[in-house]
Amino acid sequence: MEGIELVFDPPPAEALSRHVLNAVLAHNFARTGVSESHAVNFMLKNARGEILGGLIGHVWGGWLQISLLFVSAAVRGQGQGSRLMDAAEAMAVERGATAATLDTHSFQARGFYEKRGYRVFGQLDDYPPGHSKFFLRKTLAR
Repeated sequence: MEGIELVFDPPPAEALSRHVLNAVLAHNFARTGVSESHAVNFMLKNARGEILGGLIGHVWGGWLQISLLFVSAAVRGQGQGSRLMDAAEAMAVERGATAATLDTHSFQARGFYEKRGYRVFGQLDDYPPGHSKFFLRKTLAR
């Protein structure tokens, strides 16, 4: 298209991320009539202010979508992932969510999520080759 430049931007600038997110949300709101959306983002910090983990997600349409969860190896196995998930799920319920969804790979934390009541509803094999990607969901308690 004449006059429209295509720019590769790795990683995307904050302004690009914000613009694309806002545009998608506006489209979704217009198509569904569901306009209420809430960020559900938590982090783990030590006394020095270092980030040791975090969860990024949002609530929209009655669902909690967990996009990313990470806990540093230094504190893994100490219940910190559960703290993050508990906080996110509780906030989601406060915001009207009745269910949650996320995805994980075979080399990540499927067992962790299943112990928390998440169930696999879809699977992509060979993503990446030799591994699988799983899509999980959970009904949230009111």
